Amino acid sequence: MKDLPQIFDEFSEARRDGFLKIKKLKEDGNKIVGVYCAYTPKEIIMASGAIPVSLCGTSEEPIKDAEKDLPRNLCPLIKSSYGFSITDKCPYFYFSDLLVGETTCDGKKKMYELLAEIKPMHIMYLPQNYKTEDSINSWNKELVNLKERLESEFEVEITEDKLKESIRLCNEERKLLKELYQLSSLCPPAINGFDLIKVLEGTSFKLDKKEYLKELRDLIDKIKCDYKDEDKRISKDLKRILITGCPIGGVAEKIVKTVEGNSGVVVCFENCGGAKSIENLVDETIDSMEALTKHYLNIPCSCMTPNNDRLDLLSRLVDEYKVDGVIDVVLQACHTYNVETYNIKKFINNDKKIPYMALETDYSQTDIGQISTRIGAFIEML
Repeated sequence: MKDLPQIFDEFSEARRDGFLKIKKLKEDGNKIVGVYCAYTPKEIIMASGAIPVSLCGTSEEPIKDAEKDLPRNLCPLIKSSYGFSITDKCPYFYFSDLLVGETTCDGKKKMYELLAEIKPMHIMYLPQNYKTEDSINSWNKELVNLKERLESEFEVEITEDKLKESIRLCNEERKLLKELYQLSSLCPPAINGFDLIKVLEGTSFKLDKKEYLKELRDLIDKIKCDYKDEDKRISKDLKRILITGCPIGGVAEKIVKTVEGNSGVVVCFENCGGAKSIENLVDETIDSMEALTKHYLNIPCSCMTPNNDRLDLLSRLVDEYKVDGVIDVVLQACHTYNVETYNIKKFINNDKKIPYMALETDYSQTDIGQISTRIGAFIEML
């Protein structure tokens, strides 16, 4: 079996390695659907026979091109995503037959208007409250609209059996990913944060779901096997850090690596792509569209108001992962997460009684020195 560093690098390089695969899939007649958010019900896309793939930008490279059309003081994730789309530097966007976006924030909503001039675009209008009956009914209608759009666009029928099979596969993925990141709850953790984020970010670009599930199973078994060798274990003296806030794909290296270069280890990611969107399964015992509606509407993103479920999730994770400190990552101009830092800080400091720090950043490298100083001081304080 391959050694762990090689396996982690393979997940890290999944986006790049998938370029040729998606070209081949397209040439073979497969339909590709580009998505931008954890609220996208990928099971419906899969049930249509299409392949969902993430189009969120995580690189600074195309941002200058994006700023020709977009304001500079905009979220770097939006600028990067848009920049990749207009420069044809992202094969996933280039080969997409349809784009699906949700109205999670104003910046994305307006970006979608521009993207609609380039590719067919389907917008899902996300309610801002996940507790009311009206919100549930409204979101269910949005899922039905997506289903009907996919059926019309690709001339297919999405049956209950196809939905059930897609839900089963995606639930299996969620179970394995949860089993993987729960290895960090061990003392010492069985996996460090930078290797974990490589896997979590690589999942969107593993295009053969069944092959990918086998890879995950093998990876988990390999980590557990290595953990039995005490010489291979991570030091138990490192401070255990939970990262919450915005998606961190574009800033993971400068934040997670800095934490783990300063006597810390990231044991949990609550962000999109981490526990927030993986923690719960889709109910396989009820009508599929009803189950998907409930599952996806209950993701505790800061676009929801109130967002008390985020506090509940953080409370459980802090306890389960025996967290010493929380770092809240806020991307520049992400106003909902920035405002929410007030309540998160109060909750972490007062209710959980552990230190908290908010970090506002973007995809540039100009603040690496400042971030290193702040994270180093934070961990030293712990």
